Amino acid sequence: MARHQAVRTPVFNGPAGWSVILPPVAPRARLEGATGCDIAIVGGGFAGLSTARRLHQIDPGLDVVILDAARIAEGGTGRNSGFMIDLPHELTSSDYAGGDSHDRQLTALNRHAIDFAAQAVAEYGIPDGWFQRSGKINAAASAAGMAANESYAKHLHDLGEAHEMLDAQAMRQITGTDYYRGGLYTPGTAMIQPAGYVQGFAAGLERGGVRIYENSPVLTIETAAQGWRLATAQGEVRAQRVIMANNGHLESFGFKRGRLMHIMLNACMTEELSPEALRALGGQECWGATPSDPMGTTVRRIGPAQGGNRIVIRQGGYYRPGMQTSAGDLSRLVGHMRQKFDARFPMLRGLRFEYCWSGHLCLSKNGVSVMRELEPGLFAACVDNGLGTTRSTLTGIGAAEMLCGQSSTITGFFTAEAEPSRLPPHPFDTIGANAYLRWKEWQSRLE
Repeated sequence: MARHQAVRTPVFNGPAGWSVILPPVAPRARLEGATGCDIAIVGGGFAGLSTARRLHQIDPGLDVVILDAARIAEGGTGRNSGFMIDLPHELTSSDYAGGDSHDRQLTALNRHAIDFAAQAVAEYGIPDGWFQRSGKINAAASAAGMAANESYAKHLHDLGEAHEMLDAQAMRQITGTDYYRGGLYTPGTAMIQPAGYVQGFAAGLERGGVRIYENSPVLTIETAAQGWRLATAQGEVRAQRVIMANNGHLESFGFKRGRLMHIMLNACMTEELSPEALRALGGQECWGATPSDPMGTTVRRIGPAQGGNRIVIRQGGYYRPGMQTSAGDLSRLVGHMRQKFDARFPMLRGLRFEYCWSGHLCLSKNGVSVMRELEPGLFAACVDNGLGTTRSTLTGIGAAEMLCGQSSTITGFFTAEAEPSRLPPHPFDTIGANAYLRWKEWQSRLE
């Protein structure tokens, strides 16, 4: 008999800002008592919701239950920066590029994920402002950043991918600031309001018969007479098969121990910009900029369709194998983000951060995900490698197809990947990873 007991449940600091700025959504029921289903999904984020949608596409008669430890859009998903990136975005690279063959394959898969999301947006009536195919910019503020953009642009040219180099004037016209020396625009990224997108996605699934329980963290998963039993604090689900769609918290149940890297990131969202602040800033109403160096600072400006005229800034990661942050961690990083914000937007110096939060991303040392059958009838759609939107959508689709006995380019890609590499033993993993992160952040301090 297999039994997997969670040693921890997700813990975050600060509110999920993307959710708070939207109109409130009525809470869903907590799981209480016993119920049964065909398929139980652990996790209601990008992977879990995509899994449920693909299952119903393949077999509309399946009875599917989703169990989420928090409220939909208030866990890791509502803390995402909202870039659905189609092109190679390897965070351990100096310029995001990987190998040509691998990058071509992954770009095609990423575009499949974005198309899948766009179809869900249309099918479920998700507002246009919550999903926009507007592209993104790799912003550069230093000579090193410009060189990284030029290197990546050459890689995109070799791949035959559309891109446009932007000079300082063009960047000023877009962002309103003269902080950036240049940028690299790529048109294929979809920019989403992550909380709105998943709220609309979840509501659409429910109209199709999927049952979603919130604030119902799974504590135990064990084999039962006919499938699996999932226990929460106040209830249980008997399912024929189970899909784990909980990213790095897969390790909390004993899977891939010592192989997953847990990085905590932090972000801040400003109060709404006043008419005076909007005039002082100028630039376009909505844009998104990732740093030319992956360890730099991500910035988004959003408009009323996403929850108000605001700026979101994200910077500063640290390794936490326990997958938890503290208020002190968040406070320290907020101070760093204040400095980064004021350097970029001196005309808005002192603009209040209304919401600040921590989030969690999961990497493997060799950049692989975990999308496979872990045990008979127990599948995983986990380890997004910092690409929570597209990669989690893909692993969700793939896990659903694998469970239903289907083969596709998605299942072929992920099942061909190696196991996540082993990490150094604790505490050497933490010491080494945090020292490396601090060094890389110092190198990319202007970005």
